[in-house]
Amino acid sequence: MIKNKYTAKKTAELLLQIKAIKLQPNEPFTWASGWKSPIYCDNRTTLSFPQIRNYLSENLAKIIEEEYGKPDVIAGVATGAIAIGVLVAQYLNVPFIYVRPEPKKHGRKNQIEGLLEKNKDIVVVEDLISTGKSSLSAVKALKKEGAKVKGMVAIFSYGFKTANENFEKANVKLNVLSDYNHLLEQSLDSNYISENELETLRQWRNNPSKWKQ
Repeated sequence: MIKNKYTAKKTAELLLQIKAIKLQPNEPFTWASGWKSPIYCDNRTTLSFPQIRNYLSENLAKIIEEEYGKPDVIAGVATGAIAIGVLVAQYLNVPFIYVRPEPKKHGRKNQIEGLLEKNKDIVVVEDLISTGKSSLSAVKALKKEGAKVKGMVAIFSYGFKTANENFEKANVKLNVLSDYNHLLEQSLDSNYISENELETLRQWRNNPSKWKQ
């Protein structure tokens, strides 16, 4: 869910400027899943730009306070959201932990790194939402350890229908700084794309797994 249209478009503009998001409707990328895609998003790029990473972390923190109240702990999803999660936790002055995709095979075999006490209010930070499965897996791991997960925030979401359904089914509230619709709107406003490319980008989002250029 988008809470602020101005912030959504501003975030999209910043991600485009530093090429954290690349749009190539005529030269599509191939995702790890095998999907052909006219968009590629790597929000870790934002970490190299102090003003932008501060803007993102501060606005994520504001959403958290407005939507969930100040949590006891911030949890980042490994690995993409560890750094931005630390920045959000620092802004809110609360502890930080992070969640691995699965428990380690050695040592203490932790899936959750950091001090997690039971019955603590936690908000999860993500960098990117696609289908939502890996994000919700982190939520499940936290709940298994006795955490009270208030919800999740993320920098960007592709806005896939399946993600919305997955979050609804899991009863997890999600708020994002920006999403695909606001990205397209900002891209057109800023002349990153043409009207024809806009239509191509819209068609991809309607059926990404079967899209062909």
